[in-house]
Amino acid sequence: MTFFFPFLAEAAPEKGHAALFMFLLFVGATLVITWWSARKSSGASAYFAAGRRITGWQNGLAVAGDYMSAASFLGIAGMIATSGYDGFMYSVGFLVAYLTVLLVVAEPLRNLGKYTMADVLAYRLKERPVRAMASLSTLLVSVFYMIAQMVGAGVLVKELLPGVGFNTAVVGVGALMIVYVVFGGMLATTWVQIIKAVLLMSGSLFLSVLVMKEFGFSFSNFFESISAITVNKDGVESTVDFLTPGMKFKDPLDQISLGLALVLGTAGLPHILIRFYTVPDAKTARVSVIWAMIIIGLFYIMTTFFGFGAAALLDGDLVRSNPNMSAPLLAKALAGDLFFAFISAVAFATILAVVAGLTISASTSFAHDFFTNVIHHGKEHRPGEEVKVARITAFVVGAASITIAILLGPNINVAFLVGLAFAVAASANLPVILMSVFWKRFTTQGAVWGLGIGLVSSIVLILIGPTGMGEKAIFPLQNPGIASIPMGLLAAWVASLMTREHSAEARFAEMKVRAHTGHGAEQAEPH
Repeated sequence: MTFFFPFLAEAAPEKGHAALFMFLLFVGATLVITWWSARKSSGASAYFAAGRRITGWQNGLAVAGDYMSAASFLGIAGMIATSGYDGFMYSVGFLVAYLTVLLVVAEPLRNLGKYTMADVLAYRLKERPVRAMASLSTLLVSVFYMIAQMVGAGVLVKELLPGVGFNTAVVGVGALMIVYVVFGGMLATTWVQIIKAVLLMSGSLFLSVLVMKEFGFSFSNFFESISAITVNKDGVESTVDFLTPGMKFKDPLDQISLGLALVLGTAGLPHILIRFYTVPDAKTARVSVIWAMIIIGLFYIMTTFFGFGAAALLDGDLVRSNPNMSAPLLAKALAGDLFFAFISAVAFATILAVVAGLTISASTSFAHDFFTNVIHHGKEHRPGEEVKVARITAFVVGAASITIAILLGPNINVAFLVGLAFAVAASANLPVILMSVFWKRFTTQGAVWGLGIGLVSSIVLILIGPTGMGEKAIFPLQNPGIASIPMGLLAAWVASLMTREHSAEARFAEMKVRAHTGHGAEQAEPH
């Protein structure tokens, strides 16, 4: 989603002190957590997986905190405020996605892997090629998503704090992200995400209550109001039913393609998948997904209230000129400047938590998959080398993301980058995970071609689609999921049929037993 905040510029001098205090309070609390975590993050399991000692409810909160990005909090609310029912379908897609995670991915992933999704692929396939491709996919998805979040953070901080430029804001956010990951590892990242989830849910609940108060806490009054909103377009006033489809997606295929990318892409996002390695066993992984679904479900229900609430209660021109500011502007209109500062600080916390999760996902994949298992054939030259490489990678990924975000500037289409992340995850990552776990005939070549074709097709189709080329687009759909997902799946299937790998077939029965029983899975570190 795009994040542009011009309306904050007018309010920044008066509200700068409140926003700064709330920003500093959150940053101070998370830095204390990082210091505490750093003392416990010795060893690979502690650094990469928090010692596998995170409980179900804690991991559920952390998964929710990792998943509910600023794109959700600001972007979905803005989408509903301007596109009504079509925007609401984004919320449905994000929520339903966790059924795929719960029913298909969480348990086998926890039982078969150690630190990354590539562990699942390498269980019965040739390690070096599949880990190399999986690491590349993880790095690309993480960087696309991370740059989008950092651009949003840069604009947000720049507008809220007078005198802070975009570049300075991006560097500051990037530096905090690096500190969390390099020193605190997964434990610090987990607790940053938990705090963020609590803050976001608290702010969203209070804002939803304020909206319903305006309608006498009557759902019938609320929905009656949004079914007849007066819109002024080019000086002509008309009444629009915001509960009717078609305000954003004129082609039903666009809606279907988006839904496929959201539902299947979530189960292939590396920073979501690695969260299941932080719990002691598969049962706890399932429990954490249920907790996450409850929290995420409540959150997306609440986006309905402040999304439609903004459409009904705020000036239409104000919302349409900057839809992603609808939630903070609604908070300001209903509860004043202090709540406005709090909601803006929550948006900042949201971004920090997500970029920390993305950074540790990328650094873990490079260190564990590429450095240790591709370059050094699964052996560390010196004790602690894998963690050291991960920390160096976090510095490099953070610095690269800061540089790219600054070069792209505040006006980059962030939806372009977020769309890439979900499309790549759905087209490349998920098909090979599913085929590896559930298809005996699947081969190394199938994994490599599935990852490669899924990766290339999703990126190319976005580049030549409306998001990349505007009105000159060659591919007609905004999200390529309906085309790129079958391409990745077909490539993996055909390449597997064209090759035969007896060793992979021989280990399938063993893999199936471990995937469903957890026998031989990585266990939690002793206290």
